[in-house]
Amino acid sequence: MWRLWHNLIIKFDKNKDAIFMNYGYQSLNGDPKLELNEKDEINRYCIQLYDYVVNKVEIKDKDVLEVGSGRGGGASYITRYYKPKSYTAIHISSSVINFCNSYHAVNGLKFVTGVAEEPPFANESFDVVVNVESARCYKSLKKFFQEVHRMLRPNGHFCFADMVKKGEYELIKEQLLSTGFEIVDEQEIGQNVVKALDFDHERRHSTIDKKIPGLLKKSFLQFAGAKGTERYDSFATGRMQYWRLVLKKIS
Repeated sequence: MWRLWHNLIIKFDKNKDAIFMNYGYQSLNGDPKLELNEKDEINRYCIQLYDYVVNKVEIKDKDVLEVGSGRGGGASYITRYYKPKSYTAIHISSSVINFCNSYHAVNGLKFVTGVAEEPPFANESFDVVVNVESARCYKSLKKFFQEVHRMLRPNGHFCFADMVKKGEYELIKEQLLSTGFEIVDEQEIGQNVVKALDFDHERRHSTIDKKIPGLLKKSFLQFAGAKGTERYDSFATGRMQYWRLVLKKIS
C-alpha cells in the first residue's frame, strides 16, 4: 500500500514540491523560532518535526541511519544543518530511492533500498538511528526495534516519532525497554502536531488541489491530515496520540 502511495506521489508531483510527508510540529510555548534558509521556509512545520526529534542528540561528525526516509526531505535537512559524518537513509520503495538520490544532492547523504525489519547493515554500524512516522507501517515493531539495537554502537541513540492509537503506547514502550534501550526523553506531542497542521493547512490543501485528480483528492487530504479529515480530528480529540522519544542503547 505504501509503495502505491509513494508511486502515486511521484506520478502527480511533477515539480517535486512534496519532499516531506510528515504531519509537522509547532511549539505551544513560544519557543525561539527555528532559523531556516529561505528555500526551506515552505516546509517549516515538517522540518520543525524532524528538528524536534533529533535536537537532543549529538549528530555532528556521527554516522546516522534513517529508516523509512520517505521522499528524503528530513534526511536532507539533518545532513545540511547538523553536519553528520555520514547519513544513510533507507526506504522500501526503489522508485522513491531513485527519486531521492537524483533530487537530494548533499555531501555525505545517500539513499538505499531496504526493509525496516531486515536492514542491510552490519552490527554496530551507526551512532544514531532516526525513524519518523514510518514504524506504524511495519509488520513487526519488535523485530524493527531489535534491528535498531543491533545496528547501534554502544551508547548510541534512537530518535523515534510516530502516531499511536490511544492506549497502545505502553506496549511500544515495554518493547523498547525489553530490547535494551533506556528512555532519555519522551513526550506526547499530539497538540503540537495539530497546531502545525492548522498553520500548514493552506499549503497542504492548495498543493493537493493543484496536483491531484478529483477522485483522489479526498484520499490525499486524509493522508496529509488536512483540517476536516478524520485523521486531523483523531489528533485534535486525542483518539490518536503522537509520541516522540529519544532512547539510548544500554545493553
